[in-house]
Amino acid sequence: MVDVIALTFFNFLSMENISQRVASLAISQTLAMSQKSREMQAQGVDVINLSVGEPDFNTPEHIKEAAIKAINENYSHYTPVPGYAELLKAISNKLKRENNLDYETSQIIVSNGAKHSLANVILSLINKGDEVIVPAPYWVSYVELVKLAEGTNVIIETSIDNDFKITPEQLKAAITTKTKAMFLCSPSNPSGSLYSKDELEALAKVIHESGIDMYILSDEIYEHINFVGKHESIAQFDYIKEKVIIINGVSKGYAMTGWRIGYIAAPQWIAKACNKIQGQLTSGASSISQMASIAALSIETDDIENMVIAFKRRRDLVVKLVSEINGMKVNVPQGAFYLFPEVSSFFGKSNGEVTIGNSSDLAMYILEKAHVATVPGSAFGLDNYLRFSYATSDKQLEEAMKRMKNALEELK
Repeated sequence: MVDVIALTFFNFLSMENISQRVASLAISQTLAMSQKSREMQAQGVDVINLSVGEPDFNTPEHIKEAAIKAINENYSHYTPVPGYAELLKAISNKLKRENNLDYETSQIIVSNGAKHSLANVILSLINKGDEVIVPAPYWVSYVELVKLAEGTNVIIETSIDNDFKITPEQLKAAITTKTKAMFLCSPSNPSGSLYSKDELEALAKVIHESGIDMYILSDEIYEHINFVGKHESIAQFDYIKEKVIIINGVSKGYAMTGWRIGYIAAPQWIAKACNKIQGQLTSGASSISQMASIAALSIETDDIENMVIAFKRRRDLVVKLVSEINGMKVNVPQGAFYLFPEVSSFFGKSNGEVTIGNSSDLAMYILEKAHVATVPGSAFGLDNYLRFSYATSDKQLEEAMKRMKNALEELK
């Protein structure tokens, strides 16, 4: 059902004229569910949207003030392709201050959001037939970007029983002579799982000892939304750092999703390649957003800490409420703002009108019956799950879980 909704987005196109490149791509189911939610809301339906992957907090005041100052000072011209020198320096300083990682400004490229940064890296690195290891559950765009580059996705499935983390043994088994890269997302979208330093080192050793010339795309965009302590990056291990491309940005940790600023920190030859491709596709990112990001990365405030405290409280609330829904199996996420419960016990059940066959059916049933928007696990490579975002108020979360529980109790 979600795929049908998504396809209507392209109903103005003549399908036979679309390139095979576009035809092979799936529409983002997270965007499709948000679109359906908005359509229902426009019709007067009270939909609680738990499908959106962004903080519900406003951008901190000092960041907005920096943007206003930049406007008044006429930062209104084209920016350098890799980003303003001041922003590159602020990112370099941040990586040293917070992560103890040394990157020259020439190793950093600023883009129009972390998704754009990922696209630049994949298009710069992956050739036709190259294999890319993708732990599942994965963020929806990973596999599609690899398809766009004509690479081959090699999926490693995990489960709720191991907190959705791959093991060194699984990684070793997945590496072949065709392996070019792997994704690593910690804290994770959609599961909220994160890897400890020891777990990262175990994976790093497998890659190092494999002798394969492969690269790690380390997506650290949820770095600051961490409930257990210091963020750990796989780039900290010197023997593998030259194989790591860090992808990060200001969207999640600073509540700046709409400002569209992401960045990479990488070996210089990859940074140069991304600079080249970005120069042809988009040029530099927004001047005003860059100036705002300098303030975000350079001025320490309590805003991040307060946001994380709120997210942790909400996590605990949602874990408790979902645990009380018969048929849902839940773990305790250690970061980000998502819950990824196992829901396969509902498959095959019916309320007399609708029979649930998979996670897409269940997500649509919950949307139409309970008026709560979630995202099916199939969008993230594991069909037995649903993703909830708890980036909304406690009151909304309590109401959403109440509605969901009542709707699911009708399935027999």
